Amino acid sequence: MQSAMFLAVQHDCVPMDKSAGNGPKVEEKREKMKRTLLKDWKTRLSYFLQNSSTPGKPKAGKKSKQQAFAKPSPEEARLWAEAFDELLASKYGLAAFRAFLKSEFCEENIEFWLACEDFKKTKSPQKLSSKARKIYTDFIEKEAPKEINIDFQTKTLIAQNIQEATSGCFTTAQKRVYSLMENNSYPRFLESEFYQDLCKKPQITTEPRAT
Repeated sequence: MQSAMFLAVQHDCVPMDKSAGNGPKVEEKREKMKRTLLKDWKTRLSYFLQNSSTPGKPKAGKKSKQQAFAKPSPEEARLWAEAFDELLASKYGLAAFRAFLKSEFCEENIEFWLACEDFKKTKSPQKLSSKARKIYTDFIEKEAPKEINIDFQTKTLIAQNIQEATSGCFTTAQKRVYSLMENNSYPRFLESEFYQDLCKKPQITTEPRAT
């Protein structure tokens, strides 16, 4: 079910063949698939928004959380296309990008990047050491549950570094994952139906006045 729903946004990102027929039934199927994709997108996005919180801070109440993650205006959404950092700096944009990566089955990249961001802010040596081991077992070691795609030399270096953990343990790996997302997943996100939908200005409908 999941792979079928995301046929248009798999890793190889092969676009649907628009020349495969232009009859009414074909167009109807395309529109149905588009609606299904957008609906599932919104479900995933809602999940990430509801479960997003700043590490170390208490979760916001329902009302304040809705305000913090208000849907961006089309103008705000278009800013995300100017730079990858603009997207990551927006809480709504970050949640949308995570939902997109989940649809491509590579959400481990953004999860690793976020874990590294949290790790670098850690001050306690004890917490730094425990977090370093957790990041290593979750993302780095062979057959890790969320193993990221980095070279053997970098993995070996990280294994050595976490023996005496510092805030720079994962710097090289984080930069490579960032570059991978920026050059591959980010451009595809900008082309996605969900992002294009956010950038559209809502159509203003006027009701006819009663005479």
